[in-house]
Amino acid sequence: MLQEDFLTVRFSVNGVVHRIGVEPRRLLSDALREDLGLTGTNIGCEQGVCGSCTVLIDGQSARSCLMFAVQADGAEITTVEGLARDGELHPLQAAFWEKQALQCGFCTPGFLMTGVELLRRNPHPDEAEIRDAIAGNTCRCTGYEHIVDAVRLAAEGGAEGRTGTETASRIDIEDEMISKEGS
Repeated sequence: MLQEDFLTVRFSVNGVVHRIGVEPRRLLSDALREDLGLTGTNIGCEQGVCGSCTVLIDGQSARSCLMFAVQADGAEITTVEGLARDGELHPLQAAFWEKQALQCGFCTPGFLMTGVELLRRNPHPDEAEIRDAIAGNTCRCTGYEHIVDAVRLAAEGGAEGRTGTETASRIDIEDEMISKEGS
């Protein structure tokens, strides 16, 4: 590959700004997984049907296997790795754990990201709204009942609070690194 075959993209992922060189045809899912090492974003069908690659882009759920990395230039991206904070599970992650809403776990990141977006938009969805929101995600193991129960539990527990999309500024991260080095 020649240097001119690459474009530079800059985006914030889970609160950290990244600047990477990518081929124009590189998928966002591949950039996240291979270039940034964020392997929680799973690649299932590679056609946008299963939802396993769902991430939040500027707060909206998107299939990262259908999007080129260059299309995310300047965006704020949240992956499943960005949900937990300070070793604490996001309320929806905790609800998935409590309600046993996963089996093999392959589809779980996509369901979590879809659920986070739903709860931000509608903090108290009814069962029909939950089922409608997750209809674009495929699970081959659970039968969906426990997933619906988990989203409902998170809503009852106030998952509308911290949605996992808050981002620390680069300065906050650098200050934390400096304070750890000085200890």
